[in-house]
Amino acid sequence: MAELKNQKKVAYVTGGSRGIGEAIVKTLALDGHHVVAVARNEEKLRALVNELGHLGQSVEPAVLDIADSAALAASIESTIEKHGRLDVLVNNAGITRDGLFMRMEDKDFDDVINTNLRAAFVACRAASRTMIRAKFGRIINIASVSGIMGNAGQVNYAASKAGLIGLTKSIARELASKQITANCVAPGFTTTDMTDILPPQIKDKVLEMIPLRRFGSPGEVAAMVGFLAGDAAGYITGQVMVVDGGMCM
Repeated sequence: MAELKNQKKVAYVTGGSRGIGEAIVKTLALDGHHVVAVARNEEKLRALVNELGHLGQSVEPAVLDIADSAALAASIESTIEKHGRLDVLVNNAGITRDGLFMRMEDKDFDDVINTNLRAAFVACRAASRTMIRAKFGRIINIASVSGIMGNAGQVNYAASKAGLIGLTKSIARELASKQITANCVAPGFTTTDMTDILPPQIKDKVLEMIPLRRFGSPGEVAAMVGFLAGDAAGYITGQVMVVDGGMCM
């Protein structure tokens, strides 16, 4: 087993430069983790690292496109080599290429599956090796209510998130004997860049579907991730924790 070069627990968070991912990075850092924040946008990552650094939090950037499987696996292996450990993996990064399925191009389907599902598989595989040796790990995959309910105009996105749920449950069964948990967090409509651009009439229709009559915040999703990453969640695995204001109950 690699020498523990970092006494803090180390977390690796994809899509960590904005929205839910940024909130997850901040939550885990404030909870005492050393966080590797992963994204394509170097400028936003640097700004986040500087912000948290001024608050005394331990965060480092990793600039890469997670759709590049070799680069993603190499980044995780580099993190393990540098710190001697990897305790928490959060697969948050995702993209959308919405459109009616009858008109959807193959590339739009493949791009979403590769980024949202295949990259999570690659990351889980790379991270699990050191977790198995350590007999400890927390794998947290960010799914979506679209993967539970389906959503018109999002067959690619819904399929990727439903697949992520199946992937997570299977990993949970395979790794439970090594004291590694694997869970999903499935946000509903959350206030992010992606929802900000929705027309008002669409937002109004969505709000009618949500019993709490509001969108969630990135911090509310991140709080669930923080819980699942902590000691109190050690007996929870293979679950889908829905944070959606009651929309799909």
